Amino acid sequence: MAKRILITGICGFIGHHFAEHVLINTDWEVVGIDKLSYASNGFERLRDTGCLDNKRLSIYCADFVNQLSYGLTRELGNIDYIVHMGAETHVDNSIANPEPFVFANVVGTMRMLDYAKTLKDLKKFIYFSTDEVFGPAPAGESFKEWDRYNATNPYSASKAAGEEICLSYANTYNLPVVISHCMNAFGERQHPEKYIPLTIKKILQGETVTIHSDSTCTNAGTRFYIHCRNISAATMFLLDKGEARDKYNIVGEKEVDNLSLAKFIAEVIGKPLKYDMVNFHGTRPGHDLRYGLDGSKMRKMGWVMPKDFQSSLEKTIKWYLKNPKWLEW
Repeated sequence: MAKRILITGICGFIGHHFAEHVLINTDWEVVGIDKLSYASNGFERLRDTGCLDNKRLSIYCADFVNQLSYGLTRELGNIDYIVHMGAETHVDNSIANPEPFVFANVVGTMRMLDYAKTLKDLKKFIYFSTDEVFGPAPAGESFKEWDRYNATNPYSASKAAGEEICLSYANTYNLPVVISHCMNAFGERQHPEKYIPLTIKKILQGETVTIHSDSTCTNAGTRFYIHCRNISAATMFLLDKGEARDKYNIVGEKEVDNLSLAKFIAEVIGKPLKYDMVNFHGTRPGHDLRYGLDGSKMRKMGWVMPKDFQSSLEKTIKWYLKNPKWLEW
């Protein structure tokens, strides 16, 4: 019989890309739960990909902060894999109001682990975490999977706490938990509050793009960006080769500063870039200038990124130009 995989946050940005990847590359049945918050845009992402019409996909509207109801667990059926991608993720929102992040990312993770304990045939539970749990990385430094945490905002702290809850359940209840740290995701259908679609939108409208910089307002912050198709492939790789009670870094191809990124976006669009360098950290503590992860562990396991950064970025920009509705919702 075909395997069944449960994806939390399936209507979210990374979740819908992963669901599409599983449906295209396997014969598995995909079950998803999502609370349909502002970040999901309903089922529109899955509808836009055509996944919503796939008979192997089932979706249930539920908030995993609450214990999954008996009836829902019956409908979910036998589950072979859980990929827990559902989370509150926006740093600015976590700084303004940490409470939803603690409930979703800590309590919600505990609820999913409690549900996982009831599954007799569960093979893997992947907790989808972030590079931000390690805090800012000095230039040239990359953190390994088991390095110390240094969360600098409520979002990253809640994800670090979720990791520890996962490890505690792995050690106490022998759950097959695997933890991944991912870097900055980009791709089609991303919420326009995020940097790349927001920059595309501002350039198209002739507005000024704000560039996160250091205290001198001369050096832009940097990120390792990775397309969701690469993230999806890496997650499938970990479902196959990841070891329980272990952590893995999903690393972007190369480091790019946000000013260079904005200039590239403007070049592809064919419009001038207006920008302002702003010391975010001086006025908004919790915004880190740089993150860095060491990806050698997965490379030694045989992981090879299927899509390169520059061509993926250019294709993504052009996709938004052809699908401007995704810059407006």
